[in-house]
Amino acid sequence: MDAAVCNPSLGPSSRCYVSSRPCFCPDSRRSSVRLSSRVFKVEIGRLERTLCQSTGNKLTFVIASASQTSVSDPIPTSSRNDLSDSLKKSNEASLILIRHGESLWNEKNLFTGCVDVPLTKKGVEEAIEAGKRISNIPVDMIYTSSLIRAQMTAMLAMTQHRQQKVPIILHDENERARKWGHIFSEETKKQSIPVITAWQLNERMKECLDKQETAERYGKEQVHEWRRSYDIPPPNGESLEMCAQRAVTYFCDEIEPQLFIGKNVMIAAHGNSLRSIIMYLEKLTSQEVMSLELSTGIPLLYIFKEGRFVRRGSPVGTTEAGVYAYTKRLAQYRQKLDEMPH
Repeated sequence: MDAAVCNPSLGPSSRCYVSSRPCFCPDSRRSSVRLSSRVFKVEIGRLERTLCQSTGNKLTFVIASASQTSVSDPIPTSSRNDLSDSLKKSNEASLILIRHGESLWNEKNLFTGCVDVPLTKKGVEEAIEAGKRISNIPVDMIYTSSLIRAQMTAMLAMTQHRQQKVPIILHDENERARKWGHIFSEETKKQSIPVITAWQLNERMKECLDKQETAERYGKEQVHEWRRSYDIPPPNGESLEMCAQRAVTYFCDEIEPQLFIGKNVMIAAHGNSLRSIIMYLEKLTSQEVMSLELSTGIPLLYIFKEGRFVRRGSPVGTTEAGVYAYTKRLAQYRQKLDEMPH
């Protein structure tokens, strides 16, 4: 039986509970503090909400208070920068999820897991096509896994964005990385989008074997059970449940607060880490998430408003108009892009 996890720092009045279906419970109380950073202006949003914690191999959720440091857009001087600000005032934010394009090991029918391999030519084309589909959707922040195939997908996709901001990977490993990555031009900062990399968004860990070889070694039924069960890990690897523990917790702790304060976010990651996040967004059961399939290079759009996620994108469709059902605010954003001189 699952046990509730209590955080002593929350005080005796905090209620703890366990849930197999994640939820977001924002409190009306929140504050923000603005700090100066060596690279960008930084905003810290603090709010009361449900955080995900792990106990053994189970996800548990507790009411907690957390803060998140993020890069915010400086006060804009151009009409391009005014677009995102108008959306933030509406208390509505966009969340784009993209599974990376085809990798070299996808092409060779290998279980890739956390091995860091790049995209194929087809994967590059998929990433560029994904960028065309989201070219009219505002993006303020980008999160990717620590793996190159996800980072390539994010960067290539943003080359197609009509707002024409430049994605810049933030390096915070040490003082030297922060110093050498410093951007001195304020105007350059205004035309940049921060890219945060996180290992928690990495693919589910697996043995890196040929899929046919794996079936011959362990048997097709056993391999099918590992791939389609929620809580049974393969040898030297993770179950989907274990992947969800890190991916969903990171989403709750780091990304969701940005959406809550009006940031438009794109996540470029992997099939299993994104399935875990979608399980959280759509409150899917462990059985329902197992049948969820994500195609490479196909973006999904969610609208975050009043503490709720609404799926507005579809994994099928050949044109952006066919893929996305715009909200009024996004339609206005696109109209302003159309009216801009090129």
